Amino acid sequence: MPQQKDIVKIAIQMPGAYPQLIQLDQKKPLSAVIKEVCDGWNLPGPDNHALQYADGVQTYITESNRLDIKNGCILRLTKAPGRCAEDLYKGIQSSDSGVRCDSLKELASVSTDVTFAQEFISRDGHLLLVKIVEDANEGNVIMTHTLTGFMELMDHGIVSWENLSSVFIKKIASFVNAKLTDASIQQVSLAILESMVQSSHGLFLQVKQEVTMERLIAHLQVTNQQIQTKAMALLMALLQTAGDSDRQDIFAFMNKRNLRQFIYKNIIHSSGSVQDEMAHYLYVLQSVTLNHLEARMRTPMDCYSQEQRDILHGLRQTAFETETENSLSNERRRSLCAKEFKKLGFSNNSNPGQDLVRTPPGLLALDTMFYFAARYPDAYSRFVLENSSREDKHECPFARSSIQLTLILCEILRIGEPPSETGCAYHPIFFSQDRLMEELFCACIQLINKTWKEMRATQEDFDKVMQVVREQITRTLSSKPTSLELFKNKVNALNYSEILKLRQTERLHQEETLAPPVLELKERLKPELLELIRQQRLNRLCQGTMFRKISSRRRQDKLWYCRLSPNHKMLHYGDVEEDTDSPTIEMLQKKIPVADIKGLLTGKDCPHMKDNKGKQNKEVLDLAFSITYDVEEDSLNFVAPSRTDFCLWTDGLSVLLGREMSSESMRSELEILLSMEIKLRLLDLENVPIPDSAPVVPKPPSNYNFCYDFSQTEQ
Repeated sequence: MPQQKDIVKIAIQMPGAYPQLIQLDQKKPLSAVIKEVCDGWNLPGPDNHALQYADGVQTYITESNRLDIKNGCILRLTKAPGRCAEDLYKGIQSSDSGVRCDSLKELASVSTDVTFAQEFISRDGHLLLVKIVEDANEGNVIMTHTLTGFMELMDHGIVSWENLSSVFIKKIASFVNAKLTDASIQQVSLAILESMVQSSHGLFLQVKQEVTMERLIAHLQVTNQQIQTKAMALLMALLQTAGDSDRQDIFAFMNKRNLRQFIYKNIIHSSGSVQDEMAHYLYVLQSVTLNHLEARMRTPMDCYSQEQRDILHGLRQTAFETETENSLSNERRRSLCAKEFKKLGFSNNSNPGQDLVRTPPGLLALDTMFYFAARYPDAYSRFVLENSSREDKHECPFARSSIQLTLILCEILRIGEPPSETGCAYHPIFFSQDRLMEELFCACIQLINKTWKEMRATQEDFDKVMQVVREQITRTLSSKPTSLELFKNKVNALNYSEILKLRQTERLHQEETLAPPVLELKERLKPELLELIRQQRLNRLCQGTMFRKISSRRRQDKLWYCRLSPNHKMLHYGDVEEDTDSPTIEMLQKKIPVADIKGLLTGKDCPHMKDNKGKQNKEVLDLAFSITYDVEEDSLNFVAPSRTDFCLWTDGLSVLLGREMSSESMRSELEILLSMEIKLRLLDLENVPIPDSAPVVPKPPSNYNFCYDFSQTEQ
């Protein structure tokens, strides 16, 4: 009796017959299972039959993959792969072109299955396809099916690509080079050549010799996206397989033929969107091109190299334009140079080359600084001179910033990393610039200066500034700007305050405080928490506050006290001595009924601020408030001792008048209370994702007669 875990319940179909529902015993030989199925339909010759999946990829079932069959799978009884291979092998050699065409079409379809491929190749079927290609006597449709079938067979790795004849390779290359070849043939031919190039260096040399780069680049200009993609795939295969010398030759030709502009115009700015496969090849081209900078990035500065020292001194002279330097003594000149290198932002001002010994970024940092100074001399001089004149510790060090920025750009652009097999993260801006690294540096070094000022940074804040700049660059590049100008506009708009807002929003999203159900909960909690704040404000008014009187001579020598009665019906106030602490209501002689209060005024609308128009300072204005009562002429005027007291009193008086509280203190406290309450309410839901919308309530059943009788199961 087989164990339950070895039993799989499946259905088996066959055209023209009722399906069989069987329990497949995984321990039973597959040949015995096929025999039972054939017997069920009274079919002779079970050896000529096989099982394959009916849906999706119609793979043959073998002893090696049978354990992948799951409960509920639908299989189909079909011809055994050996018999199918034999029939197609004969059909391909038929004198009837229709039979040949149908056989090759079916071959292209079934060759994706490795079991069939093994059977067909064991009969030298692939050599039959090679001969058809070499003879080139067939029409476009048959040739397309032949090449597709050949490609599928070779993809299984059963036969080595190196066994192919030079005649075959030349014939495939001729399909690519010809201008009037059928698009389907060109597409498959490009894919075959790509596989050849990737298989061995010998085939790479043959393909490179046979395929004209001129035609390959011409294929990128066509409107057919499939041709574009396969041409790009072959080009990237040639680039990645080539040695250093061959790669330089290919790059030189690509630059000569303006490949970057072709891609920018015909692929990135085409009417259709860039598909994933093409995106991968664009990423590979970007990666391989930028990796040319790896050598400079990993080479430290040689302090004994006169050429490199001249570049360093050129940076200094461009910034400070010292004309009288030659007339100075050696000691004075060294002192002047050290002073100017310090202003440039080098840590080691006596030997600035030491700052560039660290790799990465090594000499690449020197290259980018020199490019900025030569390409944008005005911006370079402005950066250096502006920071030279800032007070100590507030200057942004150009050299130190440049070295760190170069390292950041190397990390963001992944310079020095080989392209991954699945990467698709290309930057459209790369194809709009001949020297992306240098131009990005020029834009971002000015961004550093701008962000430094926005953050009011000092030397101790250097790392924080660079973290913000990294975030600005990363966020801007992630939006896929298509030109350098667009990048500059976006990265400059993303200032420090915007970065802080984005960080806050992302933090709230991570805490799930912006999820719709949580926002709804917040709205429900608000009235209760606002009532809590109202009670706190009224209690604070009941405690009272001491105020200072401001005379016409601006003397603040007299004190008075005001407090709300416990029943919230009277405001009691009166003059007090300085050493009086919290006077009782009885000690305060004057009072105003709350019912008589007509309005609440703040700032320059207050009568005591209008009387001193032009004299009062902003600090007093911000703390002034008045209440009007009886008639408009009567008012009680306050100048709060602090901003906190101002918020408490204006909120409390607003509550007494039946108005909404509006102070910044109230908003801050409400947010704190909401945050605390939400966190407490969501404690039980920690690490449980909250959906954006409520789940759909299912429709009620048509009837409720779904009682199950367990007694029958027990019998």
